[in-house]
Amino acid sequence: MNNNTINTNNVGVDANGVAQPYVINDIPEANQVVEPVQAPAPEVVKAEPEPVVAPEPVREIPNTMPNPVTIDDKPKVVAMSPEELGNNQPQKAGQPERPTIGKIINIDGNMVKVKISTDILNAGNLMNIHTIFDDGKNKIVGEIVSVDVDTLKIGVVGEIVGDKFIPGVTIKPSFNSSIVIISPEQLKLILGDQEVSSDSIALGISSVYQGYKINVDVNAFFSNHFAILGNTGSGKSCTFSRIMQNVFTTSTYLPVNANIFIFDAYGEYKNAFEFLHGFNSQLNFKSYTTNVLYPDSPILKIPLWLLDIDDMALLLGATSPSQLPIIEKALKLVPILKANNEESVKIKNDIIARALLDILKSGLDSVKIRDQITAVLTTYNTEYLSLDTQIVQPGYVRTLKQCIFVDNQGKMQEMELVVDKISTFVIEDLEIPDPDGTTMYDLNDFKSALEFSLISEGVLKSDRVFDQANVLAVRAQSLANGKANEYFSYDHMVTKAGYISELLTTREGTKAQLIDFNINYVDDRLAKVMTKIISKILFEFAANREQRGAYPFHIIIEEAQRYVENDHDVELIGYNIFDRITKEGRKYGVILGLITQRPSELSETSISQCSNFLILRTLHPRDLQYIKEMVPNVSDEILAVLKTLQPGCAIAFGSAFRVPVSLKMVKPDPEPYSNNSDIAKVWYAI
Repeated sequence: MNNNTINTNNVGVDANGVAQPYVINDIPEANQVVEPVQAPAPEVVKAEPEPVVAPEPVREIPNTMPNPVTIDDKPKVVAMSPEELGNNQPQKAGQPERPTIGKIINIDGNMVKVKISTDILNAGNLMNIHTIFDDGKNKIVGEIVSVDVDTLKIGVVGEIVGDKFIPGVTIKPSFNSSIVIISPEQLKLILGDQEVSSDSIALGISSVYQGYKINVDVNAFFSNHFAILGNTGSGKSCTFSRIMQNVFTTSTYLPVNANIFIFDAYGEYKNAFEFLHGFNSQLNFKSYTTNVLYPDSPILKIPLWLLDIDDMALLLGATSPSQLPIIEKALKLVPILKANNEESVKIKNDIIARALLDILKSGLDSVKIRDQITAVLTTYNTEYLSLDTQIVQPGYVRTLKQCIFVDNQGKMQEMELVVDKISTFVIEDLEIPDPDGTTMYDLNDFKSALEFSLISEGVLKSDRVFDQANVLAVRAQSLANGKANEYFSYDHMVTKAGYISELLTTREGTKAQLIDFNINYVDDRLAKVMTKIISKILFEFAANREQRGAYPFHIIIEEAQRYVENDHDVELIGYNIFDRITKEGRKYGVILGLITQRPSELSETSISQCSNFLILRTLHPRDLQYIKEMVPNVSDEILAVLKTLQPGCAIAFGSAFRVPVSLKMVKPDPEPYSNNSDIAKVWYAI
């Protein structure tokens, strides 16, 4: 076993029965990598009132898709009707040669117009069938995109050279080419093998070739960012659930090293994946919830001390880069103030003293100076520096409050004395160190540090700066006093590596492969920030590992249009974390999966970096136009098809597919909670 395998002595529970996380050899507290495990015979899971047997892992690939659609609760293969898939089957080996379809009468760009011959008129539905143009030298592949009474149009999609299909157009068919329907052997070069291999998974069933199973190479699909697009009710959630179920149940080997994080906008996916451990004890699904009133899973929490200035700026709703120095100062101050030792008191005194000296030297009239000093020392004070601090002079002792008295002539007679006393608290050349992430704190601690940072940055000198800074203080107060405090209160010290390890460790101390964050119970703004913060923690962990890409993370975002937007992050902090992940994450093994009903509202950078697409029924003209402009290889013909797709049907294309593929997804079993409300049942108490 190599150096990246699990040390079983470091896994499980301690003497007190507390679950312990995995350990990565080179980074403490992070999960370990496991060698491939061949899927054993499934375990049987019993549930009341009737026993339910978990599905078997695939050893020898059957002739049917796993978990097919059921009508009467008895599993059966879905036999796609001719109306759904067309009557055409590719020519089988040993059969007589199929008749030619017709003769080329026009070539316009990549579109070929063909006069149909009489011997093909009874061939059935020809739409989307692949054809071969063969002139004796070249075998050019086309797809029938339009059929008229006596003509059809064929779009050129690639070329067969030897035993390989090469997508793309370099040469056009010659007018003397024979045109025939593709053979089974040639179709396999385009759509892939019918059998699932050790490095592929089942995806769906062809909507064109009856019963033809579409499989996809794991690396080609999951090593690249991908998107699942479609209107509400088109089957996006079921499509993703089916894909993940296939990953874990139809592969020759168990994906025990998978690390898949789902940001679940509606809490749909728990029902679809809870069965995994029952299917095989080495597979685990773990869920977190944001429902603090009625939690059915552990509450999603983020250690506040793992957040940097960029994260805090997003959490506080900062709107201007001028607010960042205040946040930066607060992050430096919070571990010092939290310590509450002699050194922290000296730093507090220095901050307060510098703010008071700024007021005393501001040139304001004495009444305003007195009022501002009183306001500052009422809110910010220590045992040594307050309104009751004594100023000792020969023959008398007075408090600082007495010394800032303004007489009838509007003068502060003891201003010089006050300046001298306050100056004694200033520490020359004071440098506050950057936080090292070893001090625990919560939102209340940060709020106090932020208040000190406000006066340390001289916000009292400028009304405009004060207004900008005060927005941060108000927001921090709101977060500390609200439900958000629950999500940022972590009860023990943990590093970034340790936090990720805990996310991936079950209560029993075993590794979880699928992690679901149910963010349904927080407002969109906070959900968006939490999604960005956790995604950034995962990205930075992966990017800083010595061996790049050795510990991949897949981040799946449901309702991505809410969170992956063209927002103001770039203007505020210089980048959008999802844009950065889509541009840089692939080389570190951090892959983004976007699921959305409004692709036109997504970040253009993020969607443009996706390499694979599953597009279900889409109707909105703006979304269709956006798909055409932003997604590669989308033709007008594909756009027309997208508007008429049945639920659960999709067009798949990208780096994992040699040509755009029309397919039907098998329903997931079990399904996610994504069904419409049964209004009739509720109304009529059926």
